[in-house]
Amino acid sequence: MDNQTKVLKYLISIEKLAEEIITDKREIVLLDKRRNQNREALRDINKACQTKCWVTVGSVLVKHNLSDTVALLEADQKQLNIDINKLRSNLKIKVNDLRDLEMQPPVPGSMLVPLSDKESEGLSNVGLFST
Repeated sequence: MDNQTKVLKYLISIEKLAEEIITDKREIVLLDKRRNQNREALRDINKACQTKCWVTVGSVLVKHNLSDTVALLEADQKQLNIDINKLRSNLKIKVNDLRDLEMQPPVPGSMLVPLSDKESEGLSNVGLFST
């Protein structure tokens, strides 16, 4: 009986983590879709020759200044980029945790980070890296 409860707890922990991974992937897709819509809206606004435009806020249409609308969309883009990057970095950790639970090696190269400016400058000073 004790062995069965251990197996059940093990399977439950794997399923919970897998569900979190799937949920995060869906959230990334939705945020990316919203980011693309904002990008399209910014491009259309830049082409417009007007001073005001219509903006949906929830289910309400509001006539808004073009410059204020651009500022709102750019701020939203920055926040979406932050949220997507945060989800992606947490997703890497969760996938590796899941692979640990499944007793598989981590995904090779999934935890790589780019060189910082200071590191690349040091390597270029030594002659090991060309910029």
